[in-house]
Amino acid sequence: MSQSKREKAAAQPPIETQVTLREPKHFAGGKNAVIKSAEAMTREQGWARGVKTWLAVNQKMGFDCPSCAWPDPTDHRSRFEFCENGAKAIASEATTKRIGREFFAQYSVQELAQHSDLWLDRQGRLTEPLVLRPGSDHYAPIPWDEAFALIAENLKALASPDKAIFYTSGRASNEAAFLYQLFVRRFGTNNLPDCSNMCHESSGVGLGESIGSGKSTVTLAELENADTIFVFGQNPGTNHPRMLTSLQKAVRRGAKLVAVNPLPEAGLTAFAHPQEPLGMLDQATPLACLHLPVRINGDVALLKGLCKAVLESGAQDEAFIAAHTRGYEAFCTDLDATSWQELTDGCGVSEAEIRAAGALASQAKRLVLCWAMGLTQHKNGVANVQYLVNLVLLRGMLGKGGGGLLCVRGHSNVQGDRTMGIYEKMPDTWLDRLGTVFGFNPPRKHGLDTVEAIHAMLAGKASVFFALGGNFLSATPDTEVTAEALRQCGLTVQVSTKLNRSHLVTGETALILPCLGRTERDTQTSGEQFVTVEDSVSNVHASRGTLEPASPALKSEPAIVAELAQAVLGDDWSGFVSDYDRIREKIAAVVPGFEDFNTRVRVPGGFVLPNPPRERQFATVSGKAHFTVHPIPQWQLPPGEWLMMTIRTHDQFNTTIYGNDDRYRGIYGGRRVVLVHPDDAAQAGLTKGELVDIVSVFEGEERRAEQFVLVPYALPRRCCATYFPEANVLIPLRSHADKSKTPTSKSVVVRLHKLTSLPEKS
Repeated sequence: MSQSKREKAAAQPPIETQVTLREPKHFAGGKNAVIKSAEAMTREQGWARGVKTWLAVNQKMGFDCPSCAWPDPTDHRSRFEFCENGAKAIASEATTKRIGREFFAQYSVQELAQHSDLWLDRQGRLTEPLVLRPGSDHYAPIPWDEAFALIAENLKALASPDKAIFYTSGRASNEAAFLYQLFVRRFGTNNLPDCSNMCHESSGVGLGESIGSGKSTVTLAELENADTIFVFGQNPGTNHPRMLTSLQKAVRRGAKLVAVNPLPEAGLTAFAHPQEPLGMLDQATPLACLHLPVRINGDVALLKGLCKAVLESGAQDEAFIAAHTRGYEAFCTDLDATSWQELTDGCGVSEAEIRAAGALASQAKRLVLCWAMGLTQHKNGVANVQYLVNLVLLRGMLGKGGGGLLCVRGHSNVQGDRTMGIYEKMPDTWLDRLGTVFGFNPPRKHGLDTVEAIHAMLAGKASVFFALGGNFLSATPDTEVTAEALRQCGLTVQVSTKLNRSHLVTGETALILPCLGRTERDTQTSGEQFVTVEDSVSNVHASRGTLEPASPALKSEPAIVAELAQAVLGDDWSGFVSDYDRIREKIAAVVPGFEDFNTRVRVPGGFVLPNPPRERQFATVSGKAHFTVHPIPQWQLPPGEWLMMTIRTHDQFNTTIYGNDDRYRGIYGGRRVVLVHPDDAAQAGLTKGELVDIVSVFEGEERRAEQFVLVPYALPRRCCATYFPEANVLIPLRSHADKSKTPTSKSVVVRLHKLTSLPEKS
């Protein structure tokens, strides 16, 4: 029985439409954040184990939260330096539940696929290597040496190294990521797609072209001391809840906060700090003084309007512009030629509102612009980011101290992975250093990004897929197409801590390699080890797990990579496993900014990498920062069509589902919902609670997501919002951002097809 004859496991979660709707919340945090954190801890860990992890997370001698990449305070840290969703992530990883050979003997992959993503996650930690062989529907145990030999056999049999794909999630440590890219390049390919391709790649490309560096230019302290903060396309109350503490500090010091987002989000409206007595009584600090409800993908028009308002007020920094920038004249000419009517039509925000926000930007002495995927996941995602840069350049906020750009990254070490070389297009100068230190000639041909990798697997041009962490199937666009791409492979391999949907939609042969979690002690032959991570503001620090491993059979990610490299390449990598200092010595020799790595990272709190734009040094083609000009995107939607964006619920992080409630938006018990403006719903003959199919329309093709509950919600007309990964099936693989190839998860044209009413629930 070959893979082609094996019954296909479902690529999408089962349809569940039981949803209860309540009024949205008007603040984030409060006592419920503590209650939900404690519930997750007691359900998965118990009090003794749970409190032990709580006291160690994000501490200078503890472990880095496995959730988001929000930076830790460099001075005083709370004894409970985490948020509600961090507590859920820790509880999920540190659970006492285990699944092994008996579990997989009981459930076939097809049966597992009939369960929800929440159910899969809650089964527990993986405990031993597993293989799904041709002719079998059940995973079975496999010894580690046989697993590595099987992978090596498949890789060595390839006609070219470029027929293998090596994916990375943003959770891998610096040490694991560095070894991984070294192995892949020693093997002979640059096929190193990663989760950045689907999230902030537009940020990296846009910033790189404009200021010569793809990283944020402000520190956490500068954010907290800013006098004006704009937050674009981001929901920190759910995705980066610890950011609310920093925003609260800034507002209490007198800062003005502007929220730019299609939806009003509770976390930007007000925050009740759950570690403050009044916060526990749900007494919230108001945050945003102004909410600009921009139409989906109206950001270029809005940012042009802000820049126009600044210019009209005469608040531009002429000295900075003359000394440090290029392209200013063309930028001004374009703004002069753009009318206010064009701007307001393009963004759906009134001229008065734009001018009010522009006045705040004009008056600011320390202006910080923050953003996330609401700006990056559009065809013009790079343009969106570059207009943020335009506004900052106009005000001369780079290198000024206290102002600048804050790209709020997602997963905990996604930025560090890129720094370590996880990129399909690393610069030749970087590859030169790698080759010199390790005595080989790294491949120079650019590798495949995520979208290109899926196309390659579909076309039979890649037949081995290896993932260092993550949930590739659920994270990527065009779910059914991606599933078919994975099924075309001869071998798929997942390095994981817990079960997810990517383990169920596989190649002809599939392996699951279980690894240590961030919360667990990592003991090798030279003693207990630590790893390092880089946060969203380029601070590099150590992470030390405190718990006993979930199983004695688990290996660390560096050990898995090193033993795989030995099996494939034939040389000895054991020294890297026995003592991670040896990995860091090589990182120091290859990666700029990591000189004397082993000494500096042992200083509690770590160190900050160099950031040339902060010093007004720009590694662009001209040596200066660049103003750029882009047209306003035009959306001509016929009657009956909406522009859809995907969003997260409050009970998830990336593709990991912790529960079925989105309490800040008042949605409980289910995830298959579509949010539309009440007047749009009425005009389309749709009522609250009805079931609809969502059909996306792209280049004459239709994709369907079935049975979503209609939820009237406050967002701009002709816009709608849905949760991912359930709505990923609607995002065409060929629809992606110019230059960055980031899938357009935030601008998908859809129709809503009415089905039947949902029974009333109390």
